[in-house]
Amino acid sequence: MKIAMVGSGYVGLVSGACFADFGHDVVCIDKDQSKIDRLHEGIMPIYEPGLAELVGSNVNAGRLTFTTSLAEGIEGADAIFIAVGTPSRRGDGHADLSFVYAVAKEIGENLANDAVVVTKSTVPVGTGDEVERILKDSGTSHKFSVVSNPEFLREGAAIGDFKRPDRIVIGAEDDFGREVMREVYRPLFLNESPILFTGRRTSELIKYAANAFLATKITFINEMADLCEKVGADVQDVSRGIGMDNRIGSKFLHAGPGYGGSCFPKDTLALLKTAEDYDSPTRIVEAVVKVNDTRKRAMGRKVLDALGGADNARGKKVALLGLTFKPNTDDMRDSPAIAVAQTLTDAGVKVEAYDPEGMELAKPLMPEVTMVDEPYAAIKDADVIAIVTEWDAFRALDLNRVKDIAKAPVLVDLRNIYRPEDVRAAGFEYSSIGRG
Repeated sequence: MKIAMVGSGYVGLVSGACFADFGHDVVCIDKDQSKIDRLHEGIMPIYEPGLAELVGSNVNAGRLTFTTSLAEGIEGADAIFIAVGTPSRRGDGHADLSFVYAVAKEIGENLANDAVVVTKSTVPVGTGDEVERILKDSGTSHKFSVVSNPEFLREGAAIGDFKRPDRIVIGAEDDFGREVMREVYRPLFLNESPILFTGRRTSELIKYAANAFLATKITFINEMADLCEKVGADVQDVSRGIGMDNRIGSKFLHAGPGYGGSCFPKDTLALLKTAEDYDSPTRIVEAVVKVNDTRKRAMGRKVLDALGGADNARGKKVALLGLTFKPNTDDMRDSPAIAVAQTLTDAGVKVEAYDPEGMELAKPLMPEVTMVDEPYAAIKDADVIAIVTEWDAFRALDLNRVKDIAKAPVLVDLRNIYRPEDVRAAGFEYSSIGRG
């Protein structure tokens, strides 16, 4: 089949490369000429393990191409995916759908054959209806169907998630849409990946409900971690104890500094806005958003406590290890590290930071933070070392070396990647999340 992927960002590029690897003929389209030029040179616009190799092999095989021309890119396409950004709209938190609707209009004006138009972008309930209206109003004479096909990719593991999915959700309103999408995903169907066909609006809501539920699990265990610290319990054992219950499950029960990234913050806000528009309040999600926002600053105060409190922090140095919202990505969107760093610099703390992939994107977000080229450079002369992102590079620090070069042997582990007894035996003052 021929597939056109409109938008060559995280979702579009990963999806397009994976579809090409299945044997489809894929054209990735983006209006950013510099991005397309870099892709032609084999330079990826994002960091994702294995992506450069996957793109390169499919370009060399002739199955994956790039263009800035939507008209050329969608010509002859059986399925046209819309994979453009839907950021939170300033002022009300609703998803900004202007890019989606602009693409739909351009597709309608240039559609040269029958095709299925697929919203891959994360969009509120009813977006597919509006895309269908826009296509009809364009006056196209060709047959089309609008389908919802949300993505469930984890940054840092996106290729594996795409090729070995828990499920594929397809929201279609007619047989044409269902049959084309069944053919698009036939390679996964043959591998017995579960495909759930639903109505279009149901599919749109599934994406938001899934992310809101995962955000709720994270926020729940973070609040349990705070309680553990008060009562002298161990949150990791609590997580294991409840996660062994099949009704709950062990995933997303790792206490930390709060969720961030490209999905959970904006999707929970968009779900709240949708619920408000339909007069169906989602109080649990409201609480999740509020708790998560306050938690990030609280983690900054936790580091200040290790410095002796905010009144004693001015002029001291903190080594911040990890800036991205999670490891194996360069994504800084809503990273807890931003709030932690801001809390520290507001208190007059000198912050030096290291991250394996995120420093270039972090620099404009943290103008008062000094970026260094390796972790020990940040640790040198530090009064406190704070681990904010659980990169593998931080899991096996030479604690003896750290103790020798730091001003004080104080470690704040916001990801619980070390065993307290090991760090304390090495002579450190150690604090973590929800553990004694």
